[in-house]
Amino acid sequence: MKLLHIIASPRGQSNTLRISSAFLETLSGAVPDLAIHEIDLFNYNLPALAGDNIQAKYTLMMGQPIDKSHEASWRQIELLIADFLSADAYLVSSPMWNFSIPYALKYYIDCIVQPGYLFQYNELGHVVPLVNGKKMLCITSRGSDYSALSPMHAYDFQEPYLRAIFGFVGITALDFVNAEPMDMSPDWHASATTSAIELAKSIAVRSDWTADVTSAV
Repeated sequence: MKLLHIIASPRGQSNTLRISSAFLETLSGAVPDLAIHEIDLFNYNLPALAGDNIQAKYTLMMGQPIDKSHEASWRQIELLIADFLSADAYLVSSPMWNFSIPYALKYYIDCIVQPGYLFQYNELGHVVPLVNGKKMLCITSRGSDYSALSPMHAYDFQEPYLRAIFGFVGITALDFVNAEPMDMSPDWHASATTSAIELAKSIAVRSDWTADVTSAV
């Protein structure tokens, strides 16, 4: 199984990555053929989304071939998409920033979610997801408590967005481990971290993560 670890934390020893490391260590023990590929978004030169590439994007959306003068630039987008599609499973490590996701993760998503690659429209104009049969775990850390019964729940634009955008392209087998609250007190921080690590480990040994998979793309 090939797992793509999408790192959206600029801190190498972050709370989020501590939990992700526990998940990956446990998964590695449960899946002998696991191959982990990392993309560290804050240390990766993502392709531009302006200029030639924005022209290419809208050309594709109109169902027309890309102009030859844009092909070389668009190829960088295609390589990033190919890297994403080559994985069988995904781990997204993302702290919450201002109720949502870090800008580097949003930029990455904007690069890869392209018509004809991750989704397409049918003859009725309905969206057809193209990333099927894959699974994803999102590990997040949040300063406050944004759980369902918390008064802060309405401010959580992180989990709903990630569920929506990856579900849009076909990844519906999506789990979350949200470490919260991390900034209230040292005791709450320690408790939230321990709970998140234990949950992440339990997901790593779950049958849907340890079973043999074949990439659907």
